Amino acid sequence: MSSAMDKALMALSLEEDEEEIPFEMPDLPEFLSIERNSLSLIGRTLNPGCQPMKNLIRDMPQKWQKPGRMRGVALSNEKFQFIFNNEHDLLEVLAKGAHTYNDWSLAVDRWYANPPANYLQIIPIWVQIWNLPVNYYTVKAITALGELIGEVKEVAFDPDIPQINEYVRVKVMFDVSRPLRRAKEVKLRQGGSSIIRFQYERVQKRCYECQRLTHEKDFCPILVKRREEAAVARRAGTHVPRPAKELFLKDSDPLFGILREDQIGVDPLTGRQRIAHDVLEGMRQYLRANNNEDWQTKADRIKKSVGEVEKDPIAKKTILRLEPHPIVHLDVNKEKGIVFGFDSSPVVSHSGNVALSQEPSLSANMSSSGRDWLMEPKMVQDKESFGDFLVLSQPSQDRATGYRPGFFEAGHSGSIQKKPKQRRRPYKSLRKPKPKEPTASVDEHQLSVGLSRGVKEKRKADVEGTSAAKSTKLNPLKVIPHEGSPNV
Repeated sequence: MSSAMDKALMALSLEEDEEEIPFEMPDLPEFLSIERNSLSLIGRTLNPGCQPMKNLIRDMPQKWQKPGRMRGVALSNEKFQFIFNNEHDLLEVLAKGAHTYNDWSLAVDRWYANPPANYLQIIPIWVQIWNLPVNYYTVKAITALGELIGEVKEVAFDPDIPQINEYVRVKVMFDVSRPLRRAKEVKLRQGGSSIIRFQYERVQKRCYECQRLTHEKDFCPILVKRREEAAVARRAGTHVPRPAKELFLKDSDPLFGILREDQIGVDPLTGRQRIAHDVLEGMRQYLRANNNEDWQTKADRIKKSVGEVEKDPIAKKTILRLEPHPIVHLDVNKEKGIVFGFDSSPVVSHSGNVALSQEPSLSANMSSSGRDWLMEPKMVQDKESFGDFLVLSQPSQDRATGYRPGFFEAGHSGSIQKKPKQRRRPYKSLRKPKPKEPTASVDEHQLSVGLSRGVKEKRKADVEGTSAAKSTKLNPLKVIPHEGSPNV
């Protein structure tokens, strides 16, 4: 038996084992799940270490308020799929925009048979633009500022209605590999500059070092690389130079020498191509075409055209990058979400209330740094002791916004507490003592006896005999049943 097995093993070819033939999946409809996947969405966790997949599959139906109407599938440690029973629930979940789990963001999109190259790399985020100069409340100016974050899809702005918010909102397609920009200095036409601040709705945790959504500060690649370079420099005893930046245009490219390197390639601010690939290919074909026109004339025409388009951010968006115009919504609060702030110091309001510092802390769609006129001076903070946490959680009695029991009435300076009518009663020392009744001694004696036993004795009636109600209940035969109704 063993000899036959040895012969069979020797007959095997080692070449067949090394060159494994791939398995060919049968091209049959029953092997495909396209019909089921058509009502599903695919997503991935941006920080897998803080977003356990098994907990996500269990908790997300309840968070999306679709329990029993969807089921999850763990595709890998980072990717997942949720299959819905109907398309209405699927579209309702996608319309919510940015999604989070365990305070970290998720990249979610609908299932596609042939997904694009940047699939699950772009997420929609509503961005609030604060401190916009008064002369730039226009759709084009708002769009140009939103392009600093990502591709602007929608602008929620209506100049014909009162603006009660201190910011304007744009919806951008944000690349999750890029950092979130918190502020940007903008040079104005009339001179000077202004600091534009950005707030992101429904975005919670991020890296405190690089402002990315994919890791915590302890695992930030920038800090890790910085420490590695410092260690290499210490061992070498010299400064380690950074590698030279690779050029986008080669010597053999027809556009070499016509366009500058800062006009093409990837924009480091947004992570998008400055000029679309199709536009660059069209320029190359124009230079190669033999249409009896001087090559230098063609080069000058391309250089001039690109320079003029770059002056207009909207033309640069639509002509060079081939992106569609943003949609302008008159509903300024469309799909509005919560903004999670990252203020590290406690904020003292005008009324004296203190907001506890947490990271991240929930802010009411505002940033404390831009509302300095609401801040109380330093001396007000020293007036009260903020060390006790219990004091901060209890309603204050001496503050304008604290809770005070009682009635209130309107006054010339606001609502004033209305004092209740006090009872006019003489002091205890001026009250006349009431004379004791003769039977008081007996009652006190009975009370003292009852208290000594532990229970006060029950007083019994002195009426002798049995009561009529009790006798009737105990002797039902004495009642005459045939005397007629008692009411007659």
